[in-house]
Amino acid sequence: MDLKQAKALARKRLGDKRYHHTLNVEKMAVKLAGHYGADPDQAALAALLHDTAKEMPTAEQLALLRAHPDLAGDTENRPTPIWHGVCAAILARTEWGVTDEAVLSAVACHTAGKPGMTLLDKILFLADMTSAERDFDGVESLRRLAFEDIDRAMLAALNESVSFVKHGGKPLDPMSAAARDDFARLLAAREGR
Repeated sequence: MDLKQAKALARKRLGDKRYHHTLNVEKMAVKLAGHYGADPDQAALAALLHDTAKEMPTAEQLALLRAHPDLAGDTENRPTPIWHGVCAAILARTEWGVTDEAVLSAVACHTAGKPGMTLLDKILFLADMTSAERDFDGVESLRRLAFEDIDRAMLAALNESVSFVKHGGKPLDPMSAAARDDFARLLAAREGR
């Protein structure tokens, strides 16, 4: 799947607001990729695909997860707001011909993160959280930090995400907590603590 096809697919599958968000995520992902020496085409493809399952009904997402247990793992036992990333990765692999494991990984973990994230995983996660239309308190400092220290930005972003979920009274995905702990350990080791 090339970028033109991915953009057309996102346009077809998403409403105007989410498609606009997707284009903003693509712009930010390409900027971050350029800054950190990652492949801009991989970043763009992951960004264009990241929310392609977001508007699928939950029942359809569940059916897709159950149809591909080898790809879904235990996703159905995790909070439903993270399902769309895994579902988009499954669709990309099984129906849209995407074979790039780095792109598929980034799409699958773009909402919750995971321990041991790759550079592309981090780029998509941060691009999604700091895209141009985002306006939560602290987003400007997170945007700056994303270009200064990607691991520090990931820890800040995961802390923000965990706080948002907890304050909303929603269940926390254990993968988000594990990812946050992973970045905390990484930064502590880096700083010799």
